[in-house]
Amino acid sequence: MITVPRWLLLALGALFSIYHVVLGVYSLNIPRSPLPTIVALVLYSVATAASLWPAKRMRMPDWLAAFDLAVSIVMPLLVTSQLDPDAPNGYATWYVAAVGTLMTIAAARRQLVAAWTGVIVLAVQTVIWAGPIALGTLGVIGSMVWVAIAHMLTTALTTAARETRRYAQAEREAAAWQAAQDAHLFEGRMRLAQTNRIAAPMLRRIADVGGTLTEAQRRECRMLEAAIRDEIRGRMLLTDAVRTEVQRARERGITVTLLDEGGIDDLDEPSRDRVLSRLAEAVARSNADRIIARTAAEGSPVAVTVVGLREPLDGAAPAQNTDDLEVEFWMEIPRSEVSRA
Repeated sequence: MITVPRWLLLALGALFSIYHVVLGVYSLNIPRSPLPTIVALVLYSVATAASLWPAKRMRMPDWLAAFDLAVSIVMPLLVTSQLDPDAPNGYATWYVAAVGTLMTIAAARRQLVAAWTGVIVLAVQTVIWAGPIALGTLGVIGSMVWVAIAHMLTTALTTAARETRRYAQAEREAAAWQAAQDAHLFEGRMRLAQTNRIAAPMLRRIADVGGTLTEAQRRECRMLEAAIRDEIRGRMLLTDAVRTEVQRARERGITVTLLDEGGIDDLDEPSRDRVLSRLAEAVARSNADRIIARTAAEGSPVAVTVVGLREPLDGAAPAQNTDDLEVEFWMEIPRSEVSRA
């Protein structure tokens, strides 16, 4: 795409504006009194300089648009007050093109209401002063065409910029989605390799004996199944120390459940190691029948919640759900040492 430097556009606008000033100065001998024309030239020069002055924002400030509009209304009144509408005024009607240029600049800087108001007022003033035919002979229609072109270009560029931002946002979202999918794929492959490493030896032994297992082997299979479940559901809760203590707890007959719901993904490695060391200690000390370790929600001062549950001691049948169990201990491991204090 071909782009035009901004300084070049500003320079072209300044040259057009200076050209109108030169015409106004050159034709100062035509008005009955040059003083109103000089005032109009000064106002036009100030308004144009302020409008073309480099700014960070493309949109013209409202106060500047109001000033430009006021200049575009006052300038024709000042100049035509000293001109004869029936005489050939020549370059003395420079104000028509000047108003068109000033309003075109306003339209290019996204002040469309002010721009159209300026040229419409110019057209009305011209009709009142010199009649409808003067709209063509003095160039008022041409000034309105300039504003219309600037309006269309500004609208097209605004739409293009909005679509560009939309496409950029869609591209970022697509890249984020692709990264998430790649991460899920990588994690799935890693979990599959970990599962294969844990289960493959036992599966080969089962195949060797034709599926006939002793009670000890069945118990070992259940332990392996629980370990594989930990790798899938425990994720960031697992370290070598946690794996070892969970294995020992299961050998003592304790049912251990590890649930990682993403609450500690944002912890740095030292903080995570500290949290999981305390989790391993809690599992090692517990004599509960069931232990459930779950990560807390993101933003919570707690990193991991650990609860130990015990079966009723009154000789009743084993509880079917956790609501019927007694709480042996409840532990909340904070995210940081400050929270712990």
